[in-house]
Amino acid sequence: MTSARPTPLTRIRDIDWQALADEVDAYGCALTPRLLDPEQCREITRLYDEPQHFRSTVDMARYRFGSGQYRYFDHPIPPTVAALRAAFYPRLLPIARDWAARLRRPAPWPDTLEEWLAECHAAGQTRPTPILLRYGVGDWNALHRDLYGDLVFPLQVVIGLDAPGTDHTGGEFLLVEQRPRAQSRGTAVALPQGHGLVFTTRERPVRSARGWSAAPVRHGVSVLRTGQRHTLGLVFHDAA
Repeated sequence: MTSARPTPLTRIRDIDWQALADEVDAYGCALTPRLLDPEQCREITRLYDEPQHFRSTVDMARYRFGSGQYRYFDHPIPPTVAALRAAFYPRLLPIARDWAARLRRPAPWPDTLEEWLAECHAAGQTRPTPILLRYGVGDWNALHRDLYGDLVFPLQVVIGLDAPGTDHTGGEFLLVEQRPRAQSRGTAVALPQGHGLVFTTRERPVRSARGWSAAPVRHGVSVLRTGQRHTLGLVFHDAA
């Protein structure tokens, strides 16, 4: 008798979260083990060409965000996407609260994503923010932050849906940290198919002469050289 195939939710549960938190602390980002198998990745990718799932489409070149295109999911968010978002939130919450404590800031995030999104909606941030991105040859994404309103969750996740080196070359995920009184530090990650990358939304705590300071962080994507690249973005606050 064969055992049941692990689901994305059990794979999230089984991550070594202490090790991941330590890596996010050190670098501002950390790769997860594989969450989605290739067929699950293709299932999500195929949603891109089904416009009924989305509330808006953004042409990055039009807004000088880079080059390429992305789409924001609309309600109802597809079940797999919604389940991934809800499963990640409580695992990331201890990191968020720890960072807030170090920076001596409020930690307004409740125990469940449902409660947190209700607070976002009460504040006028009602538009869903899970996002599906598509890059072709020559496309790239400028360094930015996904804030969308006054209520912000300090971590987010991007999941690779194509295989680097096979489906595309280039298109590395970029993270640039502005260090206090020093040159900026960059990190580049080739996102493996089906794996997630947890990263900071806008800043992370770093040690300073006075204890802890907030180091601003932005993220983007390098130029795609060949092929096509799709990613799923999970932001844990909704948009105004």
